[in-house]
Amino acid sequence: MRNFIRRIIYNQLAGKNHTPEDEHHITPFRFAKAFREFKLNILLQVKSAIMIILGISSAAFGLESFLIPNDFIDGGATGIAMLITEATSIPFPVWLTLINTPFIYLAYRIVGPMFAFKTATAILTLAIVLATVPFGEVTHDKLLVAVFGGFFLGAGIGLAVRGGSVLDGTEVLALFLSRRMGATLGDIIMMVNILVFSIAALMLSVESALYSMITYLAAYKTVDFVIEGIEEYIGVTIISPHFEDMRQMIIDKLGRGVTVYVGKRGFGKQGETIDVEIIYSVITRLEISRLKAEIEKIDPNAFVVMSSVKETKGGMIKKRPLH
Repeated sequence: MRNFIRRIIYNQLAGKNHTPEDEHHITPFRFAKAFREFKLNILLQVKSAIMIILGISSAAFGLESFLIPNDFIDGGATGIAMLITEATSIPFPVWLTLINTPFIYLAYRIVGPMFAFKTATAILTLAIVLATVPFGEVTHDKLLVAVFGGFFLGAGIGLAVRGGSVLDGTEVLALFLSRRMGATLGDIIMMVNILVFSIAALMLSVESALYSMITYLAAYKTVDFVIEGIEEYIGVTIISPHFEDMRQMIIDKLGRGVTVYVGKRGFGKQGETIDVEIIYSVITRLEISRLKAEIEKIDPNAFVVMSSVKETKGGMIKKRPLH
């Protein structure tokens, strides 16, 4: 196996039509670097596959054990497939695959072939699991069905997204239309779901449509939680003449890293500018109150801007803060 991997790496470095002499020109450093990249790619694909498999399992459980037996629906393409299933004798897994097929083509056009392949595989596997694996009904309590059905479905969608695919093609459609219409992704998804739930109210009942909206909200919040994690990061920009004290405070008392860069500060009617040191750091949401208290001690008039940060990598943000 090891020799097989070495041969793959040498072929990548030397080219398809290389000769044995070409391999002698590959230095150990180049080979080690290529081997590391190869190993990271394999680990990434394995992690992606595990995420998608867990996502499919969670979504299938939410659908089969909660939503489908109680005639509850979700938003998006999954909800459309559920509504069409109610009106026809064709099973839900078949409609789930058919409804998402155009979105897979869109994913290929606007995102890329790898994303489209993963999405097609995930949706087809979900349909097969729904058609072949028996899940027992957990409860008939409508509120529990709405909340926990949405939770497991949302967890499945979120895990699939973290694995590099989607289980519902509505997001791909929203991305496509947002580029054509200039609207936001959220606006388009909301319009699609308003249409879905309006039809549900006519086909099923107003009560079922209202409970289905709870299902959608539970799924929506769970997707956010799974994708973005339990931590919410906040980027903090501080401008103060006491920048050195601020910098030292963030490092010593919060245990966070800082970046200090020089900018220009404008003021007055003539637009005068002066050089100023600007401090930037990233903290967690739970540390905001402590940071504000420490800033107040040093400079109550400091100019502070805080903004949400979707994701961070490296640095000291994910290390344990000092106490």
